[in-house]
Parts: sequence; C-alpha cells; structure tokens
Amino acid sequence: MQASPTFMKSQGPLTIALSLSLAATSLMAADAPKKKPAAATPAAKTTAKPDAAKPDAAKPDAAKPDDTTAKGSALPDPVAIVDGDPVKKSELEEAFANVLRARQIPADKIPEEQRAEGYRMILDEIILDKLLVKLSAGTKVTDEEVAAKFETIKAQFPSEEELNKQLAAAGETVEKVKKGIGERLRQEHWLDEQIKGRAEVTDAEAKDFYDKNQDQFKTPAQVRASHILIKVPEDAKPEVDAEKKKAAAAIAARAKKGEPFDKLAKELSEDPSAKQNSGDLDFFPADQMVPEFSKAAFSMKKNEISEPVRSSFGYHVIKVTDTKAAETVTLEKAKPQLVAYLQQQKKQTEVEKIFKDIRSKADVKVNLPEAPAAAVPPSPNPAP
Repeated sequence: MQASPTFMKSQGPLTIALSLSLAATSLMAADAPKKKPAAATPAAKTTAKPDAAKPDAAKPDAAKPDDTTAKGSALPDPVAIVDGDPVKKSELEEAFANVLRARQIPADKIPEEQRAEGYRMILDEIILDKLLVKLSAGTKVTDEEVAAKFETIKAQFPSEEELNKQLAAAGETVEKVKKGIGERLRQEHWLDEQIKGRAEVTDAEAKDFYDKNQDQFKTPAQVRASHILIKVPEDAKPEVDAEKKKAAAAIAARAKKGEPFDKLAKELSEDPSAKQNSGDLDFFPADQMVPEFSKAAFSMKKNEISEPVRSSFGYHVIKVTDTKAAETVTLEKAKPQLVAYLQQQKKQTEVEKIFKDIRSKADVKVNLPEAPAAAVPPSPNPAP
C-alpha cells in the first residue's frame, strides 16, 4: 500500500469528546482509525521500553478511586456557574479522577500547580460541554445511529464480557455510554450544520498546498524482505557466537538449495513473530530497521538470499522478496487524501471559532482559584 504523505500521519477524524463522560470518550476513541503498527520483530529499531506501548499495560483497576481524588476537598462548591446552572465540585472531581485513572497516575504524585492546571482544563471542557448540550438539544439523532456507533465500539473489544468489565471498572453502564454517544452525535450534527459550506477546498488550494510542501509527498525507497533469526546472547563467548553463525549459515544453504523460505522461517527462526508471519517483514524504509540489517537488505536483488548478517539481535538470514523505488506522489494520486486533510483543517478551524464564540456569549463565572506559579529551580551558578 502506498505510504501516506507525512503530513497525514498523525491526523485523525474530528472528534468532539466534550459531549461524553470521560469513560465513554475513552471507549469511543477505540473507534478512530489507527495507523498499522510496525511488525514486531527483532530486526526493527526500538527506542522505548518493550512494555511501554502494550494495550494491556494500563489495567482499569490499577488505580483506586482513593488514589485519584486526593486534595479535591480544597475546591469551592460550585466550581463554576454556567448561564445560571452550577457546576458542582463533585462533577469536576469525578472527571479529574477519571482522567487520572485512565492514565494510571496517582493523585499524590501530581505537583500542586499541575493539579490546579488540570482542574482548569477539565472545567473548561465541562463548561463548553454544557453549552453545547443546550445548543444542540433540538438536533435529531436516531436510535439506529446510536446503536450503530455503539456496535462499532463494541467490536473493538475481544468480547462483550471484556467490554462490560471495562465499563464496570470505570463506573459506567451500557445505558450511560449510549446516552453519551447520543449527546456526542447531537453535538457533531449541530456543529456540522453550523459550518456547512465553510470547509470546502478548491482545486487551486489543493495545488497550492502540494506545490509548497513537496517534501511531504516523497516516499523513500523500500524493500520487502523475510528473515530467519538465530539469536545470540549479548554476553555470548566467541565459541558460542561461532556456533550460532554456523547454524545460520546452514539454514542459508538450505534456502539457497530451494527449500521454501517461509517454511524454514516457521520451523527455525527464533523471531517470536515468525510463527505467524513466516518471517515476512512487509515493506520497510532503510531507517526502520537496525543498520546492519538495512545495509544488507538494500544491497540485495529481488529473490536473493543472504549469508548470515550479524546484528545486536543475532544472525539473520535475509531474503528480499520485492522492492519499491523512491518516488514523489503526484498531485493527481495524492488529491483525494490531500483534499480530505485540508477540509479537516478548515473544519477544525471553524469549530474552534464556534467554540470561542459560544464561550464569549455565555454568562460563565469560574470560582476556581488561580493556579499557583510553578517553582523556579535555583540557578546553577548563583551570584556571589
């Protein structure tokens, strides 16, 4: 699949999370498109601890409610008044606790100035949410829309049991989540109506962006390769290293004689992913893999099989299965994604204008105290 221009890599659909409880918002986030993760293979570069990005690292029951509400009693009650309606202290505390719980952050680890800033940020969202709820109250949302969105969310969980477990841990119910979905859809429909016709992108605008951002439409040369890994311990003695290299060389010889590479990878590779992908690493640019692996793969021809290649992981036997030359994506080819991206930017800008206008016209009184200034670290070279 053609790689997207770099300007699109971190973009997602416009989401108005303000209309949902934080628990429901987290569930709906699972519905957003996700970038395909890189293959989990020892050949790939790693810059973070292995467990840092595991989905199951953040268990919902790891943070207890008592851990996330510390010092909340210092808040005034109500914390704000929005067009005559109070925002209760308990509402802000619950939202703040949900955020900390979702991020596995104990409240007692947060500096006072960060806590105050966090309360203010969440309160701003609560205030805007209340204003949007009133404005969008008459917007129609069908039960079918809500049910379809909920089913999309539900499909992101391995089972209904797991979904219910996550909801229970967050103190939520299916009914509350569906109510939140309805509120969010109402707000989205209302906002869409407000910005109707204001997010169109002309051909001239698309061409202008393309011409001014050529670097973002370039894709580097790529190689598709499979590999068989024979691991070598970091502290391996020379004789052990030689033994491992000999084993890898024997595998390379078998592959060169015609034995199916994918079968050899499944049977012999010590890369954990080989059982599922038969050693196939898909297409990758040079900077995605460790240098020794990339240098070898990018110097090979299609269907060529390497001799053992040493990296920090061990010895790799590599087979190049396809190549892609570097290219600049043409405007014609990039146009559908480019127009969608520019529309999204315009839409976001218009929505932010609406948010600002809504807030400026509302009668809002915030009772939170000013956030304390962050402590200034002492100068490393104090004056005498």
